[in-house]
Amino acid sequence: MKLLVKKAPFIKSWLLAERSTGSRSALTVLTGVKCIAEQNSVTLQATDLKTSIRCIAEGVEVQDPGEAVFPVKVVGELFKKAPTETFTIEVDGGKAKINCGEKNHYKFTTYPVSEFPKLPRSEESRPFFKITVSELKRLLEEGTFAGSPGEEFPQYLSSGLFQVKDGFVKVVSTDGRRLSLSQSALDESFEEKQVLLPLNALKELGRIVSSVEEDLDVEVKEDDSQVYFLVDNIEFAIRRIESRFPPYEKILSPEKSTWMEVDRNSMIEALERAEIVVRDFSKMVILNLSPGGNMTVKASAPEIGEAIEEVPAEIDGDPLKVAFNVRFLLDGMRALHGKVAHMTFNGPNGQMLLSKPGEESFLYVLMPITLPSEGENL
Repeated sequence: MKLLVKKAPFIKSWLLAERSTGSRSALTVLTGVKCIAEQNSVTLQATDLKTSIRCIAEGVEVQDPGEAVFPVKVVGELFKKAPTETFTIEVDGGKAKINCGEKNHYKFTTYPVSEFPKLPRSEESRPFFKITVSELKRLLEEGTFAGSPGEEFPQYLSSGLFQVKDGFVKVVSTDGRRLSLSQSALDESFEEKQVLLPLNALKELGRIVSSVEEDLDVEVKEDDSQVYFLVDNIEFAIRRIESRFPPYEKILSPEKSTWMEVDRNSMIEALERAEIVVRDFSKMVILNLSPGGNMTVKASAPEIGEAIEEVPAEIDGDPLKVAFNVRFLLDGMRALHGKVAHMTFNGPNGQMLLSKPGEESFLYVLMPITLPSEGENL
């Protein structure tokens, strides 16, 4: 195999594949990227057995077809630090050489092609839904942040639910204390179904779609074991989680005693300052809502200090004093795509719902912290 490579466009493709390798795998071949050179194109493949990627490499001219598995740790660094903007890669009998001009040469050993696993393919899979890159990015940002990215049990706590229902695609996550939901209307009709996917894989999916044009369509397909995301000569597959997501619709209560609209950026800035005071203590922030007036944000910690801020807001309903984990509240505010946040409260112990005014595209559910009785030290 022999390739003539233009460094800048090739590295962009290489990085997509490199991130999907099994960097901590006991199988050495999974720490490599498989390169398949055919007459008119070069395909890069990588997998950690939970996710896999195929992408067409840009900036490569095939001078002699072939296949090789390049070790990421050494070869990837040589590609990135190559001293010339073009270079050649030659592979023969498990040995490879990078030639940068006439004087710079780098030799290395490749991994056996026969040991690289066969990757899942989308050709025989079923349609799931189709959506633009920009909308998929929004769904991932708004719908997956409430879960636990570690290896949690039950498994749905570290997963994101993808659900096609009633003409919408919804993405939902929860860690048991909060829940985030984002949805987008579909332009076409698709069969109603739902799948669970690991949050760590969805985080990587977010990085991948951020590297392509936002107005492109993402075709999403599924089979009994995988979900495939196809866009711009990239096919990213995620292994499904065999678990059941709880019936989240049942916990969404329309009841409210107090409601408020507030400037999102003003709220975020006030909460960030409050977090400085309590982040190493209770992580609790107290909101005092006065209908017809403003909202007061209070945070205090013994031996550290206290923060009290008044934030302009439109408040209606009953007066309310309620407490939340400040980081959880900030997560919801930061995820919301919009200038104004609409918040409803169901007393000091009921759920808080955060959304966009007049829209149903995003919903964040957060349970309050029970406040100490009056007279106790806050």
